[in-house]
Amino acid sequence: MKIFETHAHYDDEAFSQDRDELLEGMLSPEGALDYIINVGASLEGCKKSLEFADRYERVYAAVGIHPEEVDSLTRQDIDWIVKQASDNKKIVAIGEIGLDYHYPEPEKEVQKNWFRQQLQAAREVKKPVIIHSREACADTLECMKRERADETGGVIHCYSYTKEAAEQFLDMGFFIGVGGVVTFKNARKLVETVEAVPLSRILLETDSPYMAPEPHRGTRNDSRNIAFVAEKIAQIKGVSAQEVIDTANENARKLFFGK
Repeated sequence: MKIFETHAHYDDEAFSQDRDELLEGMLSPEGALDYIINVGASLEGCKKSLEFADRYERVYAAVGIHPEEVDSLTRQDIDWIVKQASDNKKIVAIGEIGLDYHYPEPEKEVQKNWFRQQLQAAREVKKPVIIHSREACADTLECMKRERADETGGVIHCYSYTKEAAEQFLDMGFFIGVGGVVTFKNARKLVETVEAVPLSRILLETDSPYMAPEPHRGTRNDSRNIAFVAEKIAQIKGVSAQEVIDTANENARKLFFGK
């Protein structure tokens, strides 16, 4: 079965030389992919995601502003996101949004403000959210609870916390996004989380062009590598890669398509 890629950034300049050729090949009858969600991280990235969704039948878009990009965000930008998500049926989520405390900027309170506003926008348009959270677990949970994110549901993308924290996200109805990091030698926490989380709550993703899995770590990632992620999860869970793919595809369709 073909794979549902739930998180990629084909608007990234890393794909400027071969983007169309790559997408057409992966989504062709002979290709490995069923659907791709191209996830916006900046306003420009959101606009490009909409272009791709318009051009390719099986590319869908998420619109949202990554925490590293919120310093210049305005209320008018949020209104634009709401309007696009309300009017365009190819938009299936608000994201990626969240908190990233790895670097000192943008300031934490600025990040939390815009995260909350985008969570509110998701509730307004009744779309799930794709959440980026790095070194900010407690504040992420606090914002999600405050803005009733359980009402929209969504996915914690590129999950990086403990299995105990995962239980709190699962209790809010969220899925756990697993990508190439699970194949890394130093991915003990994520491996433990994958062991603990039911397969029915896991989504497959690559975060292309970033985070290429072993054996391609350090190279430009693309969605064809998602098979390595499925194989690693299968190894951890003691099931077949096909079962991982089938279940993750069903999870993705349920979350993003409502079926």
